[in-house]
Formats: sequence, structure tokens, C-alpha cells
Amino acid sequence: MGEQPTIGARDAAQRAIAYLDEMTGQAPEVVSGLEPAEQGWLVTLELLELARVPDTTDVLGCYQVTIGPDGEPVSFRRVGRYHRGQVDEDPP
Repeated sequence: MGEQPTIGARDAAQRAIAYLDEMTGQAPEVVSGLEPAEQGWLVTLELLELARVPDTTDVLGCYQVTIGPDGEPVSFRRVGRYHRGQVDEDPP
């Protein structure tokens, strides 16, 4: 079994936001998921990748950031892309 996180969920989300902003140059729009992982936290964020007119056709990326039990970012990856106006209960 993995190490228990030493930081709380709110801190993990804030660190994931700052990390994704630093790595991509874009500030995430929303935290759409946050769950304890085997080692730390798994944070899911939505990021505007391509602005279009009308904005319902904007392209958003869904990213997951892993925050280690010590509170440091470990990794990130894009897990999907979708249009803002897409009517789907669960984005990729």
C-alpha cells in the first residue's frame, strides 16, 4: 500500500493548478476531479486549449496531475479533448 498524503485536498488542488499553469503556460479553468491516489492525489483539471468564436466551439483539454504524498507535483498528462459546447455528462 502507498504512502498516505501529508497535504490536504485543497492544497493538492492548488499545487496542481500552479504546476499545470507553469508547464503549459495556461491557467486551468476548473478543477473537475480530486481523489486520493495510491501515493498522493490525482487532480483532474480543464484547460482552454483553443479559443474560438462562438465560445461554445472552444477546445478544452482534460488533464490529470499527480501530486505526491509530500505535496510535490509528480506528473501530468492530457487525457482528452472536447468542445466546450459538447453535451456529454463526462468529458474525456
